[in-house]
Amino acid sequence: MSFNSSNIKEPVTTEEENLIYISKEDVALFDKEFFEGRIIVIQSSEEAKKAIAYLSDFNIVGIDTESKPSFKKGKRNKISLLQVSTNDTCFLFRLKNIGFTPEIVAFFENENITKVGLSLKDDFMMLKNIANFTPKGFIDIQTIICNYGIGEKSLQKIYAILFGKKISKTQRLSNWEADVLTDAQKRYAATDAWATLRIYEKLQNM
Repeated sequence: MSFNSSNIKEPVTTEEENLIYISKEDVALFDKEFFEGRIIVIQSSEEAKKAIAYLSDFNIVGIDTESKPSFKKGKRNKISLLQVSTNDTCFLFRLKNIGFTPEIVAFFENENITKVGLSLKDDFMMLKNIANFTPKGFIDIQTIICNYGIGEKSLQKIYAILFGKKISKTQRLSNWEADVLTDAQKRYAATDAWATLRIYEKLQNM
């Protein structure tokens, strides 16, 4: 097993499981990584139908979600944005505007399309507050990553270990319910979903 992590001095491992970890300081040394493909914002049910029809032709996609940050203890806002990405196109579904449409529900229940994400249990819990569905065909990277010798659980650190690049998190606490998303928000959101797909494909080739 080899990792593209030339900037890491030496991976830190545990004696018990010999898993690879990386510090925040080492991650900070890497160049930033961004999704450079098409980013399409979905703001109507008709647009959602077309996007899901397009995505249904793929065998595997990466997914992620964003919520408006809450600064009150114990409070968590509803999911505002659902990102679904192929290797070159990412759709940003503005759930605040369109809800969890029947087409999105069917997509989430389609076991023939592999949907890769991170910490999916939390996403499912929040999405089920919008619509009832039974998730099928999902792979949570956090549940499989240790099988590949990596002990980290965060997207940023896993990506850094595998690719030697840094995913910026500067937009994470921005307002995802804003009337218009900024270019920085769109690129951040797309990068997160795309990165989960890249990670999974990299792991499959090890």
